[in-house]
Amino acid sequence: MPVDLSWMRDRYQELRSQGLDWNPPTLEAANEPKCVIDGREMIMLSANNYLNLTTHPRVIEASIEATRKYGAGSGSVRAIAGTMDLHLEAERTCAKFKEVEASLIFSAGYTANVGLIPTLVRGPQDVIISDELNHGSIIDGVRLTKASRAVYPHNDMDALEAVLKEHEDSERKLIITDGVFSMDGDIAPLDEIADLAEDYGAMTFVDDCHGEGVLGGGRGIVSHFGLQGRVTFEVGSFSKALGVQGGILAGSDEVRTHALNHSRSWLLSGSQPPGVAAAQKAAIDVLISEPEHVSRLWENTSYFKSELDSMGFDTGVSETPIIPLMCGDSNLAQELSSLMRAEGVMVGAIVFPMVSRDKARVRTQMSAGLSREDLDSVLESFDRCGRQIGLI
Repeated sequence: MPVDLSWMRDRYQELRSQGLDWNPPTLEAANEPKCVIDGREMIMLSANNYLNLTTHPRVIEASIEATRKYGAGSGSVRAIAGTMDLHLEAERTCAKFKEVEASLIFSAGYTANVGLIPTLVRGPQDVIISDELNHGSIIDGVRLTKASRAVYPHNDMDALEAVLKEHEDSERKLIITDGVFSMDGDIAPLDEIADLAEDYGAMTFVDDCHGEGVLGGGRGIVSHFGLQGRVTFEVGSFSKALGVQGGILAGSDEVRTHALNHSRSWLLSGSQPPGVAAAQKAAIDVLISEPEHVSRLWENTSYFKSELDSMGFDTGVSETPIIPLMCGDSNLAQELSSLMRAEGVMVGAIVFPMVSRDKARVRTQMSAGLSREDLDSVLESFDRCGRQIGLI
């Protein structure tokens, strides 16, 4: 007799009734500022492709050339027979770009977090101290440990210090924070966190997946605050602004050696395909040689956010190319997203469990590839749709 899975259907219907279900659109061409989604051309405002590097000719050609030479896959995990010279070249390029001793590339930012965090603490004699709005991949990594846990209110440095004092006798102390918070677009005060960590003998861990290619001239939040050598573990991503795929761990030689020997998600995952590894190196080379991509991204961000604010939209605490339009109610966010898609603008409604039930929003993300004409067209649509549902 077949097992009863009706509970899945019931659970989905409950989500749907609350406007919390996901129905991902289908991308039918390259992820560019203007792309084809579900059969129609749309302006893309929901991609992490901040610098528009997914289709950069140098990145594409590097991937094609490597695939022809090395094949479509690596054939093994890196720990056994899957480490290619391409992987090592990409890691050396990344470390030099980050101005650190070494880097290690994971299959994704998620696997970097869930694979590394459990190796840094042992049991209840150690403590992980985490910002309350940290990404789900950090939460999952923390759950895999047996360490004591403490959560401090978002970006509250007085509260963080109080937690550090409370756990002053812990053997290992690990402070974890996002660099750029992916739902609100605000930045962690990493300089203050580094100071407190040094005062209390704590390790620091920053997930800078949304700061990579965006902050610090593209080098990320550590460079943004000038903290090279003072942040123990810097995790980033090739999958967002750098336009490729994969996770980054940057730090000391000691950190790389530790992660390579102990992170199960690295040890047990097939290595990056040759084309991806070559594209990773190429993306960093492009970012170094063509810094105008970052400049254009910030010009677009400043203009777009200013115009939204002047219309009366609530863009929250955003400081980066992640610009939310706060709606509060999930159904309202879903309605705004649907209306905007009908006007040819791809934006997503961000609802529970990605954010609190009363903090639903439509999240927009800027791209260096968007023209002023594109932005003005989107702004006109937001003005119409926002008024139609009474949001402004």
